[in-house]
Amino acid sequence: MISPSLYSPSTVAWKIHSDASMAVGGIRALLEQALHPAAMAGVAAHSNFRDDAWGRLQRTGDYVSTITFGEVAEAEKLAARVRAIHTKLGLDDPHLLLWVHMAMVDSFLDTAVRSGLDLSDQEQDQYVSEMRKFAELVGIPSADVPISLQELKEYFTKISPELGASDDAKRAALFLSIPPMPKVVRFATPAAPAWATLTTLAASSLPNWARTLYGWPNLPGAQFATAIALRTTRKTLSLIPPAIAEPPMLKKARIRWNLEQSA
Repeated sequence: MISPSLYSPSTVAWKIHSDASMAVGGIRALLEQALHPAAMAGVAAHSNFRDDAWGRLQRTGDYVSTITFGEVAEAEKLAARVRAIHTKLGLDDPHLLLWVHMAMVDSFLDTAVRSGLDLSDQEQDQYVSEMRKFAELVGIPSADVPISLQELKEYFTKISPELGASDDAKRAALFLSIPPMPKVVRFATPAAPAWATLTTLAASSLPNWARTLYGWPNLPGAQFATAIALRTTRKTLSLIPPAIAEPPMLKKARIRWNLEQSA
Protein backbone atom coordinates (compact mmCIF):
# COMPACT_ATOMS: atom_id res chain seq x y z
CA MET A 1 0.00 0.00 0.00
CA ILE A 2 1.38 3.39 -0.99
CA SER A 3 1.51 5.94 1.80
CA PRO A 4 -0.67 8.99 1.06
CA SER A 5 2.32 11.19 1.96
CA LEU A 6 6.02 10.81 2.64
CA TYR A 7 5.46 11.44 6.35
CA SER A 8 2.64 9.93 8.39
CA PRO A 9 0.92 11.59 11.36
CA SER A 10 2.98 9.35 13.66
CA THR A 11 6.28 10.92 12.55
CA VAL A 12 8.06 13.63 14.49
CA ALA A 13 8.38 15.65 11.29
CA TRP A 14 4.58 15.83 11.04
CA LYS A 15 4.39 16.79 14.74
CA ILE A 16 6.87 19.66 14.40
CA HIS A 17 5.85 20.93 10.96
CA SER A 18 2.19 21.16 11.98
CA ASP A 19 3.02 23.02 15.19
CA ALA A 20 2.50 26.74 15.79
CA SER A 21 6.22 27.14 16.58
CA MET A 22 6.91 26.97 12.84
CA ALA A 23 5.80 30.60 12.53
CA VAL A 24 9.02 31.58 14.29
CA GLY A 25 11.12 28.59 13.20
CA GLY A 26 10.65 29.35 9.51
CA ILE A 27 11.95 32.91 9.88
CA ARG A 28 14.85 31.76 12.03
CA ALA A 29 15.77 29.18 9.39
CA LEU A 30 16.24 31.91 6.77
CA LEU A 31 18.36 33.98 9.16
CA GLU A 32 20.52 30.97 10.00
CA GLN A 33 20.87 29.77 6.41
CA ALA A 34 22.12 33.23 5.40
CA LEU A 35 25.22 32.79 7.57
CA HIS A 36 27.12 30.76 4.98
CA PRO A 37 28.58 33.45 2.67
CA ALA A 38 28.78 31.18 -0.38
CA ALA A 39 25.22 29.94 0.02
CA MET A 40 23.93 33.47 0.63
CA ALA A 41 25.79 34.80 -2.40
CA GLY A 42 23.95 32.27 -4.57
CA VAL A 43 20.60 33.34 -3.17
CA ALA A 44 21.41 37.03 -3.64
CA ALA A 45 22.55 36.49 -7.23
CA HIS A 46 19.59 34.42 -8.38
CA SER A 47 16.55 35.63 -6.45
CA ASN A 48 14.57 38.76 -5.68
CA PHE A 49 15.02 38.27 -1.95
CA ARG A 50 15.55 41.98 -1.31
CA ASP A 51 12.23 42.86 -2.91
CA ASP A 52 10.25 39.84 -1.77
CA ALA A 53 11.59 38.52 1.55
CA TRP A 54 8.06 37.73 2.68
CA GLY A 55 7.40 35.86 -0.54
CA ARG A 56 10.53 33.75 -0.16
CA LEU A 57 9.46 32.77 3.33
CA GLN A 58 6.03 31.82 1.99
CA ARG A 59 7.56 29.72 -0.79
CA THR A 60 9.82 27.98 1.73
CA GLY A 61 6.79 27.27 3.92
CA ASP A 62 4.86 25.90 0.96
CA TYR A 63 7.78 23.62 0.08
CA VAL A 64 8.05 22.23 3.61
CA SER A 65 4.27 21.70 3.74
CA THR A 66 4.17 19.93 0.40
CA ILE A 67 7.06 17.57 1.19
CA THR A 68 5.67 16.79 4.64
CA PHE A 69 1.92 16.65 4.06
CA GLY A 70 1.42 16.45 0.30
CA GLU A 71 0.70 13.28 -1.62
CA VAL A 72 3.81 11.37 -2.58
CA ALA A 73 3.47 12.32 -6.24
CA GLU A 74 3.06 16.01 -5.34
CA ALA A 75 6.10 15.99 -3.08
CA GLU A 76 8.32 14.21 -5.59
CA LYS A 77 7.19 16.47 -8.44
CA LEU A 78 7.96 19.63 -6.46
CA ALA A 79 11.34 18.28 -5.35
CA ALA A 80 12.22 17.46 -8.96
CA ARG A 81 11.32 21.00 -10.02
CA VAL A 82 13.48 22.48 -7.26
CA ARG A 83 16.42 20.24 -8.26
CA ALA A 84 16.06 21.35 -11.88
CA ILE A 85 16.07 25.02 -10.86
CA HIS A 86 19.14 24.50 -8.68
CA THR A 87 20.96 22.79 -11.53
CA LYS A 88 20.02 25.49 -14.04
CA LEU A 89 21.25 28.27 -11.72
CA GLY A 90 24.38 26.44 -10.58
CA LEU A 91 23.07 26.16 -7.02
CA ASP A 92 23.39 22.39 -6.78
CA ASP A 93 26.62 22.11 -4.78
CA PRO A 94 25.85 19.30 -2.26
CA HIS A 95 28.07 20.95 0.36
CA LEU A 96 26.07 24.17 0.30
CA LEU A 97 22.74 22.37 -0.03
CA LEU A 98 23.63 20.39 3.09
CA TRP A 99 24.26 23.63 4.99
CA VAL A 100 20.85 24.98 3.97
CA HIS A 101 19.25 21.70 5.03
CA MET A 102 20.99 21.48 8.40
CA ALA A 103 20.29 25.12 9.26
CA MET A 104 16.63 24.44 8.54
CA VAL A 105 16.55 21.29 10.66
CA ASP A 106 18.36 22.99 13.52
CA SER A 107 16.01 25.98 13.43
CA PHE A 108 12.78 24.00 13.26
CA LEU A 109 13.80 21.58 16.01
CA ASP A 110 15.38 24.05 18.43
CA THR A 111 12.52 26.53 18.08
CA ALA A 112 9.92 23.82 18.65
CA VAL A 113 11.63 22.50 21.79
CA ARG A 114 12.17 25.94 23.29
CA SER A 115 8.59 26.90 22.44
CA GLY A 116 7.31 24.10 24.64
CA LEU A 117 6.55 21.29 22.19
CA ASP A 118 7.01 18.10 24.19
CA LEU A 119 9.79 16.14 22.47
CA SER A 120 11.92 13.50 24.16
CA ASP A 121 15.62 13.12 23.36
CA GLN A 122 14.70 10.06 21.30
CA GLU A 123 12.11 12.02 19.33
CA GLN A 124 14.62 14.79 18.66
CA ASP A 125 17.05 12.21 17.27
CA GLN A 126 14.22 10.69 15.25
CA TYR A 127 13.36 14.08 13.74
CA VAL A 128 16.91 14.66 12.53
CA SER A 129 16.89 11.16 11.05
CA GLU A 130 13.48 11.58 9.39
CA MET A 131 14.63 14.81 7.76
CA ARG A 132 17.24 12.90 5.75
CA LYS A 133 14.45 12.41 3.20
CA PHE A 134 14.24 16.20 2.74
CA ALA A 135 17.98 16.26 2.03
CA GLU A 136 17.85 13.38 -0.43
CA LEU A 137 15.02 15.01 -2.36
CA VAL A 138 17.18 18.05 -3.21
CA GLY A 139 20.12 15.89 -4.29
CA ILE A 140 22.26 15.62 -1.15
CA PRO A 141 23.99 12.22 -0.83
CA SER A 142 22.31 10.29 1.95
CA ALA A 143 25.61 9.28 3.54
CA ASP A 144 26.53 12.93 4.11
CA VAL A 145 23.42 13.80 6.12
CA PRO A 146 23.54 13.80 9.95
CA ILE A 147 20.84 11.56 11.40
CA SER A 148 21.02 12.30 15.13
CA LEU A 149 21.15 15.33 17.38
CA GLN A 150 24.76 14.56 18.25
CA GLU A 151 25.73 14.34 14.59
CA LEU A 152 23.93 17.63 13.97
CA LYS A 153 25.98 19.31 16.70
CA GLU A 154 29.20 17.84 15.29
CA TYR A 155 28.25 19.11 11.84
CA PHE A 156 27.88 22.69 13.10
CA THR A 157 31.21 22.49 14.90
CA LYS A 158 32.90 21.25 11.74
CA ILE A 159 31.41 23.87 9.41
CA SER A 160 31.78 26.83 11.79
CA PRO A 161 35.03 28.14 10.18
CA GLU A 162 33.12 28.68 6.92
CA LEU A 163 30.37 30.79 8.47
CA GLY A 164 30.04 34.55 8.63
CA ALA A 165 27.57 37.38 8.21
CA SER A 166 28.25 38.81 4.76
CA ASP A 167 26.76 42.09 3.62
CA ASP A 168 24.17 40.04 1.72
CA ALA A 169 23.24 38.20 4.94
CA LYS A 170 22.87 41.46 6.87
CA ARG A 171 20.74 42.96 4.12
CA ALA A 172 18.59 39.81 4.09
CA ALA A 173 18.09 40.09 7.87
CA LEU A 174 17.05 43.72 7.45
CA PHE A 175 14.54 42.94 4.71
CA LEU A 176 13.12 40.09 6.76
CA SER A 177 12.56 42.52 9.63
CA ILE A 178 10.81 45.15 7.52
CA PRO A 179 9.65 43.47 4.30
CA PRO A 180 7.92 45.61 1.68
CA MET A 181 4.14 45.52 2.15
CA PRO A 182 1.29 47.21 0.31
CA LYS A 183 0.33 50.39 2.18
CA VAL A 184 -3.16 49.08 2.87
CA VAL A 185 -1.65 46.02 4.56
CA ARG A 186 1.01 47.91 6.51
CA PHE A 187 -1.25 50.66 7.84
CA ALA A 188 -4.74 49.16 7.89
CA THR A 189 -4.03 45.70 9.33
CA PRO A 190 -1.99 44.27 12.23
CA ALA A 191 0.29 42.47 9.76
CA ALA A 192 3.28 44.79 10.19
CA PRO A 193 3.47 44.74 14.01
CA ALA A 194 2.73 41.00 14.08
CA TRP A 195 5.49 40.34 11.56
CA ALA A 196 7.90 42.55 13.51
CA THR A 197 7.18 40.56 16.66
CA LEU A 198 7.84 37.23 14.95
CA THR A 199 11.05 38.35 13.24
CA THR A 200 12.40 39.89 16.44
CA LEU A 201 11.69 36.67 18.30
CA ALA A 202 13.26 34.59 15.53
CA ALA A 203 16.42 36.69 15.69
CA SER A 204 16.48 36.41 19.48
CA SER A 205 16.13 32.63 19.24
CA LEU A 206 19.27 32.22 17.14
CA PRO A 207 22.10 30.47 18.98
CA ASN A 208 24.70 32.76 20.51
CA TRP A 209 27.30 31.93 17.85
CA ALA A 210 24.89 33.07 15.13
CA ARG A 211 23.99 36.29 16.91
CA THR A 212 27.69 36.99 17.39
CA LEU A 213 28.31 36.57 13.65
CA TYR A 214 25.55 39.10 12.94
CA GLY A 215 27.11 41.47 15.46
CA TRP A 216 24.06 41.36 17.73
CA PRO A 217 24.58 41.45 21.52
CA ASN A 218 24.22 38.36 23.72
CA LEU A 219 22.95 39.90 26.94
CA PRO A 220 22.83 38.00 30.26
CA GLY A 221 19.44 36.33 30.71
CA ALA A 222 18.42 36.99 27.13
CA GLN A 223 18.02 33.32 26.24
CA PHE A 224 15.78 32.75 29.28
CA ALA A 225 13.60 35.69 28.28
CA THR A 226 13.49 34.39 24.70
CA ALA A 227 12.34 30.97 25.89
CA ILE A 228 9.45 32.57 27.80
CA ALA A 229 8.51 34.65 24.76
CA LEU A 230 8.64 31.59 22.49
CA ARG A 231 6.32 29.63 24.78
CA THR A 232 3.91 32.55 25.07
CA THR A 233 3.87 33.10 21.31
CA ARG A 234 3.24 29.42 20.61
CA LYS A 235 0.36 29.33 23.08
CA THR A 236 -1.14 32.45 21.52
CA LEU A 237 -0.82 31.17 17.97
CA SER A 238 -2.28 27.81 19.02
CA LEU A 239 -5.52 29.60 19.88
CA ILE A 240 -6.08 30.51 16.24
CA PRO A 241 -8.67 28.10 14.76
CA PRO A 242 -7.07 25.42 12.55
CA ALA A 243 -9.34 26.48 9.69
CA ILE A 244 -7.45 29.77 9.63
CA ALA A 245 -3.99 28.83 10.86
CA GLU A 246 -3.29 25.56 9.09
CA PRO A 247 -1.76 25.54 5.60
CA PRO A 248 -4.02 24.07 2.89
CA MET A 249 -1.70 21.10 2.37
CA LEU A 250 -2.07 20.07 6.02
CA LYS A 251 -5.85 20.38 5.86
CA LYS A 252 -5.93 18.07 2.84
CA ALA A 253 -3.56 15.63 4.55
CA ARG A 254 -5.82 15.40 7.61
CA ILE A 255 -8.68 14.36 5.33
CA ARG A 256 -6.56 11.76 3.50
CA TRP A 257 -5.40 10.30 6.83
CA ASN A 258 -8.94 10.40 8.25
CA LEU A 259 -7.90 12.65 11.11
CA GLU A 260 -10.15 14.96 13.05
CA GLN A 261 -9.60 18.66 12.20
CA SER A 262 -8.67 19.38 15.80
CA ALA A 263 -6.22 16.48 16.09
